[in-house]
Amino acid sequence: MQYTVTDWLPTSVKEMKLRGWDEVDIVIFSGDAYVDHPSFGAAVIGRTLMEIGGYRVAIVPQPNWQDDLRDFRKFGRPRLFFGISPGAMDSMVNHYTAARRRRSDDAYTPDGRHGMRPDYPTVVYSGILRKLYPDVPIIAGGIEASLRRNSHYDYWQDRLRPSILADASADMVAYGMGEKTMLAIAAELAKGTPVKELTSIPQTAVMLPLSEMPEADCDNIILHSYEECKACKARQSENFKHIEQQSNRYQGATLWQPHGKRVVKVNPMLPPMTPEEIDRSFDLSYTRLPHPRYKGKRIPAFDMIKFSVNMHRGCFGGCAFCTISAHQGKFIASRSKDSIMREVRKVTQMEGFKGYISDLGGPSANMYAMGGKNPEICRKCMRPSCLHPRPCNNLNNDHRPLLDIYHAVDALPEVKKSFIGSGVRYDLSMHHNGDPRIDAANRQYNEELIRSHVSGRLKVAPEHTEDSVLDIMRKPSFGLFYDFKKIFDRLNERENLRQQLIPYFISSHPGCTEIDMAELAIKTRQLDFRLEQVQDFTPTPMTVATEIYYSGCHPYTGEKIFTAVRPEEKLAQRQYFFWYDRAYRSGIIASLNRLHRPDIIRRLFPNNSFSPGHARRGQAPSGVPNKRRR
Repeated sequence: MQYTVTDWLPTSVKEMKLRGWDEVDIVIFSGDAYVDHPSFGAAVIGRTLMEIGGYRVAIVPQPNWQDDLRDFRKFGRPRLFFGISPGAMDSMVNHYTAARRRRSDDAYTPDGRHGMRPDYPTVVYSGILRKLYPDVPIIAGGIEASLRRNSHYDYWQDRLRPSILADASADMVAYGMGEKTMLAIAAELAKGTPVKELTSIPQTAVMLPLSEMPEADCDNIILHSYEECKACKARQSENFKHIEQQSNRYQGATLWQPHGKRVVKVNPMLPPMTPEEIDRSFDLSYTRLPHPRYKGKRIPAFDMIKFSVNMHRGCFGGCAFCTISAHQGKFIASRSKDSIMREVRKVTQMEGFKGYISDLGGPSANMYAMGGKNPEICRKCMRPSCLHPRPCNNLNNDHRPLLDIYHAVDALPEVKKSFIGSGVRYDLSMHHNGDPRIDAANRQYNEELIRSHVSGRLKVAPEHTEDSVLDIMRKPSFGLFYDFKKIFDRLNERENLRQQLIPYFISSHPGCTEIDMAELAIKTRQLDFRLEQVQDFTPTPMTVATEIYYSGCHPYTGEKIFTAVRPEEKLAQRQYFFWYDRAYRSGIIASLNRLHRPDIIRRLFPNNSFSPGHARRGQAPSGVPNKRRR
């Protein structure tokens, strides 16, 4: 399909005038390049406000904050407000490694160039806009502001920071998935309501005078103040329990956190979007392409999702290190089959499409159309995870709607094959529902997934092997991974496939010790894995694991939990991932001797032998003889 520049939201005054506009109602400043695709937040909010709200919206992608600030001036004063969308990734995760080293690239920038956004764009952009246009409302959204709506530990500065509303010059934070929230804000401002009066819009956070804070009751939870949390880490940990519980309620309470003479008010999350509402968002007239201003340049993040389709939002896994539920909620909002098929057909018409859908997925690939058997039970529930410590009895884990989508997509003549690139929760597909029809369908799902939807490598995330660590992670026992691997290997052998199972693992997670990592090395060695999808735990705002890292205790139990914090502790754990690499062997042996565990040395390196393993990284393809296997 051929597009003209006016098929995108304007990024310049020239493009604005080509649309016949003399001014705009809203200007969105984005930390990412402008890709007009439903996976990029600025495009979603811009399209929503323009096509559903009827407003004139412009986007300024990656403005230069270091020159004469012409990017911040070019559209002038908008009629309603400035919006800030700092990026699809938190800026600090985007910029720095787990070792706090500066990254050399940025997947959300043309040609992966780094340095096109500042650290903390919400703070920097809002500060500039407030100086230039003191009386124009500024609304901050996106993952950065969403996860920093209350006081939070900042790993990169190694300190507790206040709510982002205390640091940024924004009037309001629209947290979570923002379509409905931003439409509500725009409607009020269009009516002439002063932004300071917009204090009760759901899914927003605002800063108010402390005198406006009410007494605590069932609808209002008073958190420990920022100053108290700064003085006592346990207070921050106690706050987090309330924050997570209310984020995961169908209809939560209002949270209030004093900051000096002011108070941050966090209004409750909206209920999950209905299929009609989420369809309306995904069915907007996206070009699904980067703006023409990037012609001849490559945006790596777009390349990854160019031929993929997102089918739902939300995740009820509740992993301790994950921020999805804090931002998207734990209730699944699923698109209709018709909406998904419309997007798939649009993908098949894109330039460069060769018949392969790279991903039919979501935050967790196989949670599509799932929820509670009895919705009324879900409305009262505050569990952060529907899968941990064991799957909820009320959980409907029927994979038949998902299989129906797969079959419909694969039946399209333009589609040769559809792959599942998002993470699969095998504990969800392997859980016995009790209904023979659902259990049979779920077994069918696992088989079809492995047989028909793996692009050579199926990535799953056991995260660790030791139950004590997995329990803190809110992940299932590693025994379930063994069971899934048996299914995978059996199908590979039966179907004569040469596929790999690629597990993800994390080191230095709260609760993990060097001995735990040594046991992980032994167990993955026994499975003949040479690990490649590994990472050190990186504390990010608004996760259980981060609160444990910061405070040293679990927010729900108060139990003290060991966490590797010092760089040498982290490196000592990470080395066990690479037991098969001769460069790491002496360090591992020295560490285990220091820990007085010669028994582990003998198990990890039996008979004092050492094999470098496979020449390539990863696992040998299932069913293929490995000449180095002993």
